[in-house]
Amino acid sequence: MSSNRHILTAVAWPYTNGPRHIGHVSGFGVPSDVFSRFQRMSGNNVLMVSGTDEHGTPIQVLADQEGVTARELADRYNRIIAEDLVALGLSYDLFTRTTTGNHYSVVQQLFTTLYDNGYVFTRTTQGARSPSTGRTLPDRYIEGICPICGFDGARGDQCDNCGNQLDPIDLISPRSRINGETPEFVDTEHFMLDLPAFAEVLTEWLKGKEGEWRPNVLKFSLNLVEDLQPRAVTRDLNWGVPIPLEGWSDNDAKRVYVWFDAVIGYLSASIEWAQRVGEPEAWRRWWQGDETESFYFMGKDNIVFHSVIWPSILLGANGRGDRGGETGPLGELNVPTEVVSSEFLTMEGQKFSSSRRVVIYVRDFLERYSADALRYYIMAAGPENQDTDFTWAEFVRRNNDELVAAWGNLVNRSISMAAKNLGEIPAAGDLTDEDHKVLEASREAFATVGARLERSQFKAALQEAMRTVAEANKYISDQAPWALKKTDPERMATVLHVSLQLVSDANTLLTPFLPESANKVYAMLGGTGTWTGMPRIESGHDTIGGSEEKVDYPVITGDYADNDARWGSVPIVPGTPLSRPTPLFTKLDPSVVDEELARLEGPTE
Repeated sequence: MSSNRHILTAVAWPYTNGPRHIGHVSGFGVPSDVFSRFQRMSGNNVLMVSGTDEHGTPIQVLADQEGVTARELADRYNRIIAEDLVALGLSYDLFTRTTTGNHYSVVQQLFTTLYDNGYVFTRTTQGARSPSTGRTLPDRYIEGICPICGFDGARGDQCDNCGNQLDPIDLISPRSRINGETPEFVDTEHFMLDLPAFAEVLTEWLKGKEGEWRPNVLKFSLNLVEDLQPRAVTRDLNWGVPIPLEGWSDNDAKRVYVWFDAVIGYLSASIEWAQRVGEPEAWRRWWQGDETESFYFMGKDNIVFHSVIWPSILLGANGRGDRGGETGPLGELNVPTEVVSSEFLTMEGQKFSSSRRVVIYVRDFLERYSADALRYYIMAAGPENQDTDFTWAEFVRRNNDELVAAWGNLVNRSISMAAKNLGEIPAAGDLTDEDHKVLEASREAFATVGARLERSQFKAALQEAMRTVAEANKYISDQAPWALKKTDPERMATVLHVSLQLVSDANTLLTPFLPESANKVYAMLGGTGTWTGMPRIESGHDTIGGSEEKVDYPVITGDYADNDARWGSVPIVPGTPLSRPTPLFTKLDPSVVDEELARLEGPTE
């Protein structure tokens, strides 16, 4: 692969209304990290960015319920989410937040450019309001019957059953999810994004993605473009990005709508990253020019924002809709190369629900089990192309049968035999046909697995990687080096050399999926330094939430270029000292299933 590829990994922004559960990270988190690690190992220039999504009325409503400010609530969950994503090993170049002064500035620049180009205009609409409090109700806090498909439980912004965009006033029998009351609808003036002005260019762009995007994403997106309507980009609230126009910027009752500012976060995070590394213009390498590619990762409920709305914002800022226009001050900005959407993960046959305790948060999971065990399950059995059910029984089975008995066993017995009998990586003697065959198959796996990862076919890629593990285990069993110690020690050394090469190759193949354990295997094989970089939390420094004073806040970053992990088979070095390995994974007792199910059935707090 060419090393001059600049690849932007744009990861959906988790909302700061609580800690994230394993269903969330199965959609946006682990797949994006596997992809990014593979691309870095392939020699490409990766910029992986995201952050916490912190604006909107739902944050204000929850803050009121807890007796804190919206800023205090956002601060709390920003840190919790960042800590959990680091613990999961997600290799963000920058994970920031949408309340920074930098983000406000970038959002306002794009808003102004769209307005100047004629793609944002004012319209009087009817907004929902609580009759008991007088406060504006957020679209997602209103539900009712979908006027299109008849689903009872559609939200005020979108029906999860048919996927169509909605306005609260469209719902039949609307009701507030906060207290069940029927909302009042009152006239209010808002700015609208003229989505119909992009229908033609969006359709042409999307049709050009046939054969490249996942079919479910492309079909859904093309259906959406057939009936585009103007969509509000402001809301009646005081928590969010101020409207950057004369007569509006000082209006404390209106702010930029959270969905509009959140997608712009991919760009603002890239700009913040460039500022952090001391190269303020470096972000352009991932946003402008023919050598850039951008891949957006999310759950399927976010497809519309990434395949229709965000491209429309970018096209409008480039002056490429029906109204034409001038390119904005940031220059020509690239639209997404691919939108990689996962389906939904359910849990023990039910939708995730914090209120019904059908949930396991990332933090709670990692207190009891390894991050790599969760990452493996998500990639092996997760919702890549269809809704998938997480069960504790399947998690325990895959941990014990695949991670412990297959991969862990290959690592342990290969290195243990070599360390015990020779103390170092042995040199190979004459290779047999069986030796050549298994080594060649191991080398060929890099092309096969790599092709799958390049297309975000993670499940198929992991299956192929684990197939090489199975072949390596079979090779050791067939060659039985333990029986050769006395009868043919030279042959034993050759078999162990081949076995250790197979371990090294398999470890490289599994590195994007299992980075924490990959570092351990690298050290067991006598490697020094860092095999694959892991994320850490540092401090950002900017104004937050529209305040005037700059403060520190947690960001995720890491050093991912200065390490040894490269995609391909690297010959092991004879004479490298070996020590007895420690178990790579912990075998779980079957009683874990009953214990975890009992937690789900416990009393509601």
